[in-house]
Parts: sequence; structure tokens; C-alpha cells
Amino acid sequence: MSIDTIRHERSEQPYAYRRAELVEPDWRRFPGWAGVTEDEWRTAQWQRSHCVKNVRQLRELLGDLVDDRFYADLERDQAERATMSMLVPPQMMNTMMPAAVPAGPGSLTEAFYADPVRHYMIPVFSDRRTDWPSHPYATRDSLHEQDMWVAEGLTHRYPTKVLAELLPTCPQYCGHCTRMDLVGNSTPVIDKHKFLIKPVDRLEAMMSYLRTTPAVRDVVVSGGDVANMPWPRLEAFLDSLLEIENIRDIRLATKALVGLPQHWLGDEVRAGMARVAGVARARGVSLAIHTHANHANSITPLVAEASAAMLEAGVRDVRNQGVLLNGVNADPHELLDLSFRLLDGAQIMPYYFYMCDMIPFSEHWRVSVADAQRLQHHIMGYLPGFATPRIVCDVPFVGKRWVHQVSSYDTERGISYWTKNYRTSIESTDPDALSRTYEYYDPIHTLPEAGRAWWEQHGGR
Repeated sequence: MSIDTIRHERSEQPYAYRRAELVEPDWRRFPGWAGVTEDEWRTAQWQRSHCVKNVRQLRELLGDLVDDRFYADLERDQAERATMSMLVPPQMMNTMMPAAVPAGPGSLTEAFYADPVRHYMIPVFSDRRTDWPSHPYATRDSLHEQDMWVAEGLTHRYPTKVLAELLPTCPQYCGHCTRMDLVGNSTPVIDKHKFLIKPVDRLEAMMSYLRTTPAVRDVVVSGGDVANMPWPRLEAFLDSLLEIENIRDIRLATKALVGLPQHWLGDEVRAGMARVAGVARARGVSLAIHTHANHANSITPLVAEASAAMLEAGVRDVRNQGVLLNGVNADPHELLDLSFRLLDGAQIMPYYFYMCDMIPFSEHWRVSVADAQRLQHHIMGYLPGFATPRIVCDVPFVGKRWVHQVSSYDTERGISYWTKNYRTSIESTDPDALSRTYEYYDPIHTLPEAGRAWWEQHGGR
């Protein structure tokens, strides 16, 4: 075989890696931000006060560059399907149609409809399935996290790990949010649950449980989003966690590193994180930040700057937990583009891609277990092993499972069966918890004809 032949074959790889330079799109291409300065753009306060919260504000931003039919489509979705209210920070909005060149009324309509970030941040009615908009087994709290509360907002699901939901708000609201029953404002479709205990008492109840439960070594500090908690309160909570001897890992969950990096670049936050990271390092505790990016377009120079600032402050890792979403990233090239953009451009570790959870009105986003397995296969071998993201299915009452860990799988009816090797906090006396199988369901529209017919008969619509 000649050298030229070898070179040609190497050039014919299914995915061709190219180092991509990060770009901050010009926000002034949108009429509503034509006069916004760079100093304003880099200010967290300006970003928060100029979030897009409703159709009127979106119109003011985009003007007539998007047709009325899109706004009508969005209004119908807000009235009939949306489980999350609109809240899009300018930073996130600016990563939609990043290369668009406005050319007159309606010129950006089709680009806006097609945009992958728009697809999950600003869903419209025509995005949704009309045959099965929700799976028959979809639920508001699909992972049963509230069933496993050991204190209000503290989920003890895994033997050594807990999830601490400090607050019920975020700086941005993603349409596919797994905690849509609690997080954000109520919508015409979903009347949100509310925390009942005062914040100070709720956080103290969490601490009391953790101080008296030495089996817990790992705390995911989330919400909502920790970026919405005033820094002094968050730092006080983290200082209290660091005083508990058995806590060895602390992970801060924040979409804002991607959607509002200006927050993490603020002087107060950077100085405070350096203090917390210094204490963690002295006590042998691993402190990490987990963020949420679903498409390569979201990774910009400001995101890279915020990640670098946190690493410089002393956090051990910044990691990404994305979600597999049709119309956004359910494609091997999209996943690899995002992973390399995270790793090469922003020093963010590609960590997980979750299958979208079985919440109401999410069927247009979800993929089957078989498709998730194929995606995992196709992204193997390109990234370093330590930076190859795992695709996981978060199985109700079980937890995260790699998609190839399925115990058995009825592909005709789209029912996969899973086992587990630990008890959750609600199963301490259940003798069958470790021997039974637990079910997860594929989207019905992905099934063969016989499977779709079975669900038509048994689905209980």
C-alpha cells in the first residue's frame, strides 16, 4: 500500500477533527442590542436585567427579522405545552444564529426555526410531537427525587451521594428541564411546587442530616442554579459543608458558566471561589463545577474565560453534563464538535450526556436507548479516554446507567429493563430492591409499526 493511499484513507475518517477557534458572535446584529457596548455586555447585572422573558421582549430584540408566524407559534406553545417559562440571558440568546446576516423583514425566520440552541431554549408548538406529545408514563418528577428527600430539597438517592437543591430558580430556563415540577415560574400547563420551609431553616436541616450521616461523602450543590444564590450565602453553605469530615467531594451545578459566564467572572465570585477552593484543598476535598452545554455554538471566548477563571481560583475540574436532544445534538458529529470545543477551547471536561428524561411534552426531544447506544459507539476513539463523555440513561428509582448496561430490551415496544446494586433512601427495608427490574420507555414514534400499534391499544391516551 502506497503512502498516498494511506494518506487518502486517513483523510476519509467518518469524523474529521479540526481545531476550532472560539468566536463571540456580534450581538449588535440584533436590532434591540444595536447600541450595546462591550463593557455592558461583560457585566452580569446588565445580562440579568436584559434577559428575554416573554414574546414581547423577543419581538423588541429581533424586530421584524422573524415573521409573525414564529411569534404566534411561540405564544401557542407558551399557552398549551411549555413546562418552563421563558428566561434567556443575552449571552445565550447571542449564540442563536451566530453567523446570521440580517437582510430585511423575515430574513432570519427559517434560521431561527432551525437553530439548535433555540430548539431547547425557546421551544415552539410546531416543534412538539402531535401524535404522542407526552409519553403515557411521563411524570412531573420523572426521577422521583422528591420521594427521596431526607430533608426538604435534599435527595439521598445513591449510597454515598446526595443532591442539595438550594433554591428553585436559574439564570436561564431550558425547555427540557428535568426539575420542571419545582424550578421556575408556573406556566399555564404546570403549577409549580414550592419549598415550604424558610431558606435558612431548610439549609440547616440539610446540614443536620449530613452531619449525622457519615456514609455521605459527595454533595452536588444545585437547585435551580447556584449562580442565583447571593455569593455570601453560597460561600457560607460551602464553608459549612467543608467542616463535615466525611464530605470529600463537592460539585457546584451551574448552567450559568455557559449561559451567564459574566457571573463567574465577577470580582466577588472569583475572590470567594479562591477562598473556598483554598479551604477545600487544605482539607483534601475535591471541589468541581458542573455546567450544562448542549451545542458547540454555546462555547464562546467568554465561556472559556470564565472556565479559566474558576480553574485559576483553584477548583479541581470544570465538567459538562449535556442532554441528548433531537434537533440539537443527537448526532455523532454534533457531539464530537461540542466535546472538542469544550475540551480544546474552554478546558471543560466532556463528562456526561444524559438521555432526556420522561417529563411531559418532551417526546420531540427524546431518543431511544438504541439510538443512544449507537451515538456512544460512534463517538468512541476520537477523544482521549478520560475525556470521552459517557451517554447515560437516568432510570427512575435506579439512577444513572451507561446505555449499554441495559439488562434486557424489548425493542418492538421500546421498553428497556434495568437493575441496580444499591438501595435508595426509600428502600432500606425493601427485600426486592436489588433483584427486581426497573423500566424505561423509548419515545413511541421511534418504534416499529407493531410497537406503535401496541401502544395505541395499551397506552391509555
